[in-house]
Amino acid sequence: MYGRTPLFQAAENGDEEIVRVLLERNDLNSGIVDECGRTPLCIAAIKGHEGVVRALVERRNDLNTVDCCGKTPLSWAAWYGNEGVVRILLEQNDVNPNTVANVFGQTPLSFAAENGYEGVVRMVMERNDVDIDKVDQSGWTALSWAAKGGHMKVVRMLLERNSVNPERANPYGRTLLSLAAEWGRGEVVRILLERKDVDPNSADRDGRTPLAWAARSGKEVVVRMLLERKDVNPTIADHYGQTAAAWAAWNGHDIIAKLVQDRANFTLRYAEILEPTDSDSLELCRPYKLLSKKIRRF
Repeated sequence: MYGRTPLFQAAENGDEEIVRVLLERNDLNSGIVDECGRTPLCIAAIKGHEGVVRALVERRNDLNTVDCCGKTPLSWAAWYGNEGVVRILLEQNDVNPNTVANVFGQTPLSFAAENGYEGVVRMVMERNDVDIDKVDQSGWTALSWAAKGGHMKVVRMLLERNSVNPERANPYGRTLLSLAAEWGRGEVVRILLERKDVDPNSADRDGRTPLAWAARSGKEVVVRMLLERKDVNPTIADHYGQTAAAWAAWNGHDIIAKLVQDRANFTLRYAEILEPTDSDSLELCRPYKLLSKKIRRF
């Protein structure tokens, strides 16, 4: 079935003894693929059969064979969180930890991060040749996927690496803070706001800030969290002239609209009475004065 030989069946069933007996035959091709493009090694990796994986690895076939889903044995092991298999594969110098899978271009690290497998993430990151901040076709990194799933331990683990850029924007100009604000991932937002290298007012390609996305999506907890920051500007309007308060009102989030508007009104009143005496204060005040003409009132 599916173009599989006895070796495939033994690998799928996790029968290490039969696998080793079959591998002793000189006429056996252990790198053969089935109709899905999967090798016996790939099948064993998916099932998490560590003994079988080790036996097949010893035959030194291509360990990076890509199947019809665009995944390698390491990709599948990472996807299912099979730590033992991941460890065995990563011990092989010729295993590529950066192989991209499927049309989305995700890596084994990305798969592990998406599913919150802390142990797998840690093991993959220990490889010196792994690209921890690799971007997929959607403009997402392993950090993005971990944040999307709310896997905070993985998020913290990745943010500890200097090579990870929390301000990396996707093709639409949206940073992780912008996405986390829209998703309502409060803990991710909090961690990012604690960093000095994260801009709380980062605007995307349409000029929308994290506050605008949180307000538009009705994420009140995140909105309050952002408004607690003195450096978050609630008066910023996007390229269509809409402010965070306007987006909240448009989508029926009246409480959020009032929260943002009250803070915006205070900011504008402060800007109007502020009389800067030095150039630095003047620069701080100018954005509020310019944007006061754009803000919508309710």
